[in-house]
Amino acid sequence: MPQPNDLSRSLVALDQNSTIIAVIEMSQSSWLVAGMLPGIERQPRKKLEPSPERLLALLQRWRDEAVRAGSTITRIALAFEAGRDGFWLARWLEARGVEAHVIHASSIAVSREHRRAKTDRLDTALLQRGFLGWLRGERGHCSMARVPTIAEEDAKRPNRERDCLVGERTRIVNRIKSTLARLGIRNFKPTLRKAAERLATVHTPEGTPLPPNTLAELQRDMARLGVVVSQIRQIEEARQKRLEQQHETGPHAMVRLLARIVGVGVETADMLVHEVLSRPMRDRRAVARYAGLTGSPDESGAQRREQGLARAGNARVRRGMIQLAWRFLMFQKESALTLWYRARTADSRRSTRKTMIVALARKLIIALWRFVTTGEPLEGVILRPAS
Repeated sequence: MPQPNDLSRSLVALDQNSTIIAVIEMSQSSWLVAGMLPGIERQPRKKLEPSPERLLALLQRWRDEAVRAGSTITRIALAFEAGRDGFWLARWLEARGVEAHVIHASSIAVSREHRRAKTDRLDTALLQRGFLGWLRGERGHCSMARVPTIAEEDAKRPNRERDCLVGERTRIVNRIKSTLARLGIRNFKPTLRKAAERLATVHTPEGTPLPPNTLAELQRDMARLGVVVSQIRQIEEARQKRLEQQHETGPHAMVRLLARIVGVGVETADMLVHEVLSRPMRDRRAVARYAGLTGSPDESGAQRREQGLARAGNARVRRGMIQLAWRFLMFQKESALTLWYRARTADSRRSTRKTMIVALARKLIIALWRFVTTGEPLEGVILRPAS
């Protein structure tokens, strides 16, 4: 069975005499485009305003210059670093016949000097060297990010929006409790259904009602809290409708399958599927690395030590998997993974448990990936009845 390309090197043979190679150093105010043109000795650079139309016109002008110099151009390959602009430009260029790639910014090797010079011109030179080595099929120059479709990017938005709203809800609740605690009031629960109505009847330990400015502030916070809670409810209801209406399609079927595992809720299943499990991964090592659950060894001579998690993957997946690993120990006590964890933490040392929970999370994400992609069951895991 062929494995998906890991995007660490190009699988297409490079004919440099018929290929225009370009890179972009992108910022919010301008784009610096650097190119390598067949038949032209100079390596042109052009600063543009952030406009895809002007970028495409520049590439077409460079192609015309190369043709006038006697070269036959059959390929335009362009790359830029992943950043705040996302992947829209790569999709836009691909639709217009330009081969566009998005480089993992951390995969470009930079100088280790204490005070290295850094300018947009030097950065484009670094990108050019890394991109050229990647096009030649050599490993280690740089790695490319997979360009998702608009539908794939849009599928991540509800879960990420809910994550932000839950954080906002926690901040508002903590602010309300802190305001009341300064007045000696500790038994008020802002998350109750009738908390806003009960606020006007709250009294301080001295028996006086809340001061007018404090009461007005708390009422505004309660109104804001109500809006956030209603938006969270709307997202959850919309997700449930999607799962019921499109339960046979790929990602939705994966979510329903994961949610059958006792201890895995719909929210966690939805996050895992859209963030990592629905992506075409090469093997189990790629899954663990994308989840940010691999180590970062430091070995030099006789020195051998582990620096901890590399933290180079998806932070949402890493946090969610470590939380799920602790929950997995509670709900799946007879599973093979839980027994494996208990056997290695029999000394009951806290440091051992913290280290091994990351190892359990890594094994668990690989097992879940195999479960939803190949149907390989998790040994000893209790499943809910299929709905």
